Amino acid sequence: MMTRRRINYRTLIKRDRVHTSLYTDPDILADEFDKIFHRGWVYVGHLGEIPNPGDFRLRKIGRQPVIMVRDENGEVRLLFNRCRHRGSTVCQVEAGNAKTFRCAYHGWTYNNSGELAGVPYQEGYGGTLRKEEFGLLQVPRMELYRGFIFGSLSPAGITLDDHLGGPAKEQIDLFVDLSPEGEIQVGAGHKFDFPANWKFQLENAMDGYHPNFTHRTFLDMIQEQIGVRPDAFNGNSSGESRDLGNGHVMLDYRRYNREYAERIRSVLPTIPADEDYRARMIARYGAERVGEILNAGGTHALIFPNLILIGVQIRVPQPVAVDHTEVTLYPTTLKGVSTELNGSRLRGHEAFFGPAGMGQPDDVEMFARMQDGIQADLQPWILISRGMHRERRDDDGTLVGHATDEVTLRGIWAHYLKVMSATTAAAGISAARPRRGSNIAVS
Repeated sequence: MMTRRRINYRTLIKRDRVHTSLYTDPDILADEFDKIFHRGWVYVGHLGEIPNPGDFRLRKIGRQPVIMVRDENGEVRLLFNRCRHRGSTVCQVEAGNAKTFRCAYHGWTYNNSGELAGVPYQEGYGGTLRKEEFGLLQVPRMELYRGFIFGSLSPAGITLDDHLGGPAKEQIDLFVDLSPEGEIQVGAGHKFDFPANWKFQLENAMDGYHPNFTHRTFLDMIQEQIGVRPDAFNGNSSGESRDLGNGHVMLDYRRYNREYAERIRSVLPTIPADEDYRARMIARYGAERVGEILNAGGTHALIFPNLILIGVQIRVPQPVAVDHTEVTLYPTTLKGVSTELNGSRLRGHEAFFGPAGMGQPDDVEMFARMQDGIQADLQPWILISRGMHRERRDDDGTLVGHATDEVTLRGIWAHYLKVMSATTAAAGISAARPRRGSNIAVS
């Protein structure tokens, strides 16, 4: 039996730098699956993806295949996509609507609630097979916040409420409350992959230092359209980088000049510019709250480890190998606004993030270059010290720096170190034992 070597993460992660082996060592990736994805809370999907009974989507929690499904009674379930007979997956279609899932190997059939419904030639078991004992196993814990579905493979441990904390929940609220009905709609996503480590995507999404250089062509285009060069990502920006705690971080542009922000949103619209929309928002939330919501413009935040909210988009990175990552982008629309207004959000998303977008391909190229570059490991450290001398503690307790500072990266890595250094016993977590209960009923 092979034993995985014990890794001392405190020798690899310092406050101002991290070791390149964290991006290249397959044993570290295996450790990440175990300690981050298979013990803690992971974003799985959104209620808007499975609005009707029978709707399902295939997902992964770390390496483990899961069916996110709404059963015939409207209950949301996270079922392991593994036949209880010989281990084959029982669903291969990425999304759809089904009353049953059938294993193509020996024909065992399961209801969309997970119960074993049929076993061919059951008499061959001599009366010993009890179908009620062989339903599809369910993810031990599942909780929802504002329509976002989170799962944990550990039957014990920190609650989702404690994992998110107030500051991260506030950012989810700002994202969802752009809808005058307090709900977003999530359709099909688009996927891409890149030949590099998954953590490069986390860092990049919360890095305010790179856009002026990596996305120069796109910023030139904006300058041509609105007559002013965006200053959100330079030394004059009034934006901030913010560590929210528990690995959750954000780029915070709520203090950004509002008039200038409106001009930027004419090119990259995240909120509808419509008086009827504003009136409906005020009727629901009140004028003061609407000011906060519209000024935030949908947030720019990472909910550790795999939920990224940027403007109109839900972004979900999925590690595959130490040098291979898949990412799915889900552009969202707002419930309760016109097709035209939602259309403007989608066009803005396509302009930067779509397959022919002016921004996302730049980042993917950088990931590949970084994975290639860190193979030169004579001096195997990556610097994350920008702004350490000027970061400060805000009134709400969060750590804040300039928009181009690496407060966000230090926040991610500080929590990563805590999680990866914890022992199972110290964390109060036992090995995952999937069960056949713990469902959530939603309307």
